[in-house]
Amino acid sequence: MKFFRIKGGVHPSHHKSTKDATTVVMGLPSKVVIPMVQHLGAPCQPLVKKGDTVKVGQVIGNTDAFVSAPVHASVSGTVTAVEPRIISGSRPILCVEIKPDGLQELDAIEPPVVTSKEDFLKAVRASGLTGLGGAGFPTHVKLNPPKDAKVDTLIINAAECEPYITSDYRECLENTAGIIEGIEHVLKWTGIPKAFIGIEDNKPDAVELLKKATMSKPNIEVVSLPSIYPQGAEKMLIYALTGRQVPPGKLPADAGCIVLNVTSVAFLANYIKTGMPLIKKRITVDGSAVKYPKNVEVLIGTPVGEVFEFCGGLKEEPGKLIMGGPMMGVALYSLELPVLKNTNALLALSEQEGKLPQETACIRCGRCVRACPMNLLPLEIDRLAKASQFDELNKYNIMDCIECGSCVFACPAKRLIVQSIRLGKDALRRASAKKQA
Repeated sequence: MKFFRIKGGVHPSHHKSTKDATTVVMGLPSKVVIPMVQHLGAPCQPLVKKGDTVKVGQVIGNTDAFVSAPVHASVSGTVTAVEPRIISGSRPILCVEIKPDGLQELDAIEPPVVTSKEDFLKAVRASGLTGLGGAGFPTHVKLNPPKDAKVDTLIINAAECEPYITSDYRECLENTAGIIEGIEHVLKWTGIPKAFIGIEDNKPDAVELLKKATMSKPNIEVVSLPSIYPQGAEKMLIYALTGRQVPPGKLPADAGCIVLNVTSVAFLANYIKTGMPLIKKRITVDGSAVKYPKNVEVLIGTPVGEVFEFCGGLKEEPGKLIMGGPMMGVALYSLELPVLKNTNALLALSEQEGKLPQETACIRCGRCVRACPMNLLPLEIDRLAKASQFDELNKYNIMDCIECGSCVFACPAKRLIVQSIRLGKDALRRASAKKQA
């Protein structure tokens, strides 16, 4: 198949040292902390209180809002707290803390009965599935685009272009059949005629396995793409596989596509067979400060410090802890923070690697412009944001930025452009909310 080369992008070192690390299962943690918001959209309301006994798979948070997804207990045990906590950013999120009893007693878990598209979408929502490799958009919403959207292509994201992370790669090797089964469920119940699996060419054995598994599946095609960051970003992958561009401010459905992470479709296949909701994740644990880097299956809500301890602990005091990859991940301020639904990696970097470089003056070389996959002018956005000229930012389409960090990677002056962009976006959102009020 012909593919389209994305504009811009950069070539960070892959650091895929865990690519041959078969997934190992971590035992029960000392506690789990499960936030009521692990997705884009409306927060869930807790359905349990302190002192309650819960079982594995029990719904402990839900809401009637469409753009939302329920959250489930990942352990059986006793609820020890229901309180607001700072998970990321500066806003407190209501969380449920559970102390495991060691029994892992199951709730009334049954496979869903699916005989129609409506049944399928209800099942997807009930599973608690949100995007497992990105921003955590509720999957049932993705699979139910507006009626006027002419969706004809399902895209499965197996690119995994971020350095270090190999959790999706291990899914391709360890659960190939589950991936294909999940894709077939989505195609059947949504009526989408065609699926592409986009995967970077630095994973040749996974490409081979997926191609063998789809040889008799004419409606599923595996496409090996050049290794360039951010190939796995949703809009980039759509363009690479179809040549279509998502209009500014629009969703993939407006370009006729739905994009799902490779692990998401594999989870769907298992949920339809077993009824077990989303309570665990495979994550890559790596970085120069980690003693034994691994791919680990952990229960959602597990404190990140206990995950590092399972991997032999830290060899030295880390300079930076990151949830996700080094390009788009979120820096962590505490080892007590929990693993979330969309966590795909935990990195512990040494003091030297984690040290922020000193910013110097922009020399207007244009490297950030060449690297930007969204055809933006990062140097101008950076200048305006640092000068607090937020009213001017919309002229430079700041909201189209996917915050991939390619501009920062390419910048010889080490300008912290993404931070400026996030501040600018936040200022514009606040101004918009104030006008609406």
